[in-house]
Amino acid sequence: MTAAHPGSSGPSLREWATGVTVFAAIMLMMAGILDIMRGIAEIADDDIFVTTRNYVFAFDLTAWGWIHLALGVLAFVVSFGLFVAATWARVTGVCIAGLVILANFLSLPYYPAGSIVMIAAAGFIVWALCVMRKDDAAVPAGSSAGG
Repeated sequence: MTAAHPGSSGPSLREWATGVTVFAAIMLMMAGILDIMRGIAEIADDDIFVTTRNYVFAFDLTAWGWIHLALGVLAFVVSFGLFVAATWARVTGVCIAGLVILANFLSLPYYPAGSIVMIAAAGFIVWALCVMRKDDAAVPAGSSAGG
């Protein structure tokens, strides 16, 4: 029986890192799907959105639709790279999640509840992608290296 100490890089740390990466991949995929659906709804000029007068960042609802659709497609595609723990996917995922936070903040008056949920989800994605170090997930969880 082997015990993993808090300072060691035992199997529990690798399993935790793998779990966080999978969490980030699934959350980014879900955020992408939700942003795609929101973008389609905005492009279709759905009646669930509020029109706000005198808003500083006022775009046409169709413009917000294209922005959310593009971010959603990018997030969905990048999430597949996270399933294989690719470094490019982690960096791109953080950038896309940051853009999702920004886009949802700027379109907050149009869909407040949905925007707040997406901001929170993207915040968790950024956290999950930034908390893991590359060497934590370098060795597969089933191997005996390092322990």
